[in-house]
Amino acid sequence: MNWTKFAGELGRYPTTRLRRNRQSDWNRRLVAETSLSASDLVWPVFVIEGEGRREPVTSMPGVDRLTIDILLDEVARAEEAGIPAIALFPQVDPALKTGDGDEALRPDNLICRAVSALKSAGTNIGLICDVALDPYTSHGQDGLIRNGLVANDATVARLTAQACLLAAAGADIVAPSDMMDGRVGAIRQALDEKGHESTGILSYAAKYASAFYGPFREAIGSASALGQADKRTYQMDPANGDEALREVALDLAEGADMVLVKPGTPYLDILSRIRAAFPVPVLAYQVSGEYAALMAAQEKGWLDGDAALIETLQGFKRAGAAAVFTYGAPAVAARLKTG
Repeated sequence: MNWTKFAGELGRYPTTRLRRNRQSDWNRRLVAETSLSASDLVWPVFVIEGEGRREPVTSMPGVDRLTIDILLDEVARAEEAGIPAIALFPQVDPALKTGDGDEALRPDNLICRAVSALKSAGTNIGLICDVALDPYTSHGQDGLIRNGLVANDATVARLTAQACLLAAAGADIVAPSDMMDGRVGAIRQALDEKGHESTGILSYAAKYASAFYGPFREAIGSASALGQADKRTYQMDPANGDEALREVALDLAEGADMVLVKPGTPYLDILSRIRAAFPVPVLAYQVSGEYAALMAAQEKGWLDGDAALIETLQGFKRAGAAAVFTYGAPAVAARLKTG
């Protein structure tokens, strides 16, 4: 589009006054290029053992870890608010963590029990379950350590078993977030062979080695285990953009139904490029550090936190996101409902 020629053909000020379409609420809504509703939200939820307990995540104001009984009530409210899906993450008892993350493959582990309880309660909200080993490993890495390195193929075998276990428990979508090569294809094949051909795969295809994950690692209890180690040998380099397109292309070829960009705000360009290149649903994750920064500013009185959340989510939608993971989903859904 030649915008100079376009403006010249349509006229200039004062004949053209763009403010005419901004004068009233109804007018702004009428000509809005991007819409945001509760249906665009995925709510990440942290689950803990016990009963009747709600445990605040100190680095994420307004976010709690929930026992399964409390989770059932909160998910019912989320469903009523119009939120279509939740993403479940466990805080695993440190005593259950091992070097190989064996707890991830136990059929009655915390997440499997949470999924089963939600399905038994008759919820119609979508259940997205993370496929990665970091909540379960004593070292905090997403995979198995062999000879001092995260071993790709050995990890893929364990992730495949984990994905099948989650599908058997009732997960609607499994979401490999580990960034191992080849894991989407292995998971898809195994799911199909075990009769879970309807279980979807949301691949964390463009997951960057980011500084914004700190509060999440506190929430699931992997921060202390990880220590000063990092995940740069498998998560993407923040300097790279073209590589994200290659990752997405490979995951789609292996059977991913949807792909995700993580983090969100610093990677809007990546989100936009992926959406332009591939006619598939592309989701974004407003990660814990992004959310915590906005909430901290709200606590200081520097921002209207809910308004800033909505503005950020509109940015994701404008960049091409089909939906957005956000810890503020319940607050945003309520604000959208009241206007």
